[in-house]
Amino acid sequence: MGPPMGLMVRQLPRLKPFSRLQIILQHLNMSKTTDSAAEVLLEKRGCAGVITMNRPKALNALNLPMIRQIYPQLKTWEKDPETFLIIIKGTGGKAFCAGGDIRAITDAGKVGDRLAQDFFREEYILNNAVGTCQKPYVALIDGITMGGGVGLSVHGHFRVATEKTLFAMPETAIGLFPDVGGGYFLPRLPGKIGYYLALTGFRLKGRDLQKAGIATHFVESEKLPALEEDLIALKSPSKENVADVLNSYHMKCKIDQEKQFVLDEHMDKINSLFSANSMEEIIQNLKQDGSPFALKQLETINKMSPTSLKMTLRQLREGASMNLQDVLTMEYRLSQACMSGHDFYEGVRAVLIDKDQVPKWKPATLEEVTDEFVDNCFKSLGNSDLKL
Repeated sequence: MGPPMGLMVRQLPRLKPFSRLQIILQHLNMSKTTDSAAEVLLEKRGCAGVITMNRPKALNALNLPMIRQIYPQLKTWEKDPETFLIIIKGTGGKAFCAGGDIRAITDAGKVGDRLAQDFFREEYILNNAVGTCQKPYVALIDGITMGGGVGLSVHGHFRVATEKTLFAMPETAIGLFPDVGGGYFLPRLPGKIGYYLALTGFRLKGRDLQKAGIATHFVESEKLPALEEDLIALKSPSKENVADVLNSYHMKCKIDQEKQFVLDEHMDKINSLFSANSMEEIIQNLKQDGSPFALKQLETINKMSPTSLKMTLRQLREGASMNLQDVLTMEYRLSQACMSGHDFYEGVRAVLIDKDQVPKWKPATLEEVTDEFVDNCFKSLGNSDLKL
């Protein structure tokens, strides 16, 4: 199966989109650490509480034991008068966090195990804690940052990208949707960038994260230890003090300074083609446009789960006017619809288990995914709804 475990992030972009996703998902499932206490390191250093995700062989994929360690510590530090700042990072040099522990969720969902409920519920509660954190929250998103890793970073005050950062929300390729609050942050990105990223799984790298509005700062990867030390050395810092330190590093960073935003030349097309009210209209727009860019997007979208595409477009359209809590409540309903459906298990089978890259989606076409079916995915779960 593809390149060995030692694969460096910078090699990923040269592979085909699906093999890249396959490698990332493969990494998520290589590590079966028995000592769960070592999967997250929680330290008080100077003025800061530091969270380090420590599953480097699994690209720091987020599992339920990790969530159950991070959440209570985050809430404790938030209340602690001696903690002025929270920093979150990953070990290993390849990833901040490449996503949720897909394999464990798949195995649980197939047999109706509670993990398929508990994981999403507790992950979203943690995402909300990041989004509502009263202390400055700094995510050092060095390396692969996808899915669950986005949820641990994007809702915080500060997100520091590096030249090694690789961002994507590739969920529609495995029968899911861009969750962890994707319905909140994606539609709030400039123009229709968020819709484009959500539906196609397009990857952003390095400085482009800041240009797209996902990262707040851009710093050389090798400068992160010094940046962290400068943050930790601050005496009872305010959010402004933290911002000053981050700004000073950002201003000194010269990497790719003159480089044009990767989507710049396509923004007019993205904004017009992805502004339609339905997936069928978006497909129609792409076909009618007929440009190489539009046809490439059409080819990508045609590989995705039709159910996921319809679910995702509605998620973003509704999420655009909701607060984060309401978005996460909506997304929990969608997560459970995916767990009780077909496409998630089929997507994971095709990309991760059999690796044939040919998922058999059911329904197989957008036309067969009825409005009634999509409506049902968004319906309240009553007592089982997510409570924030």
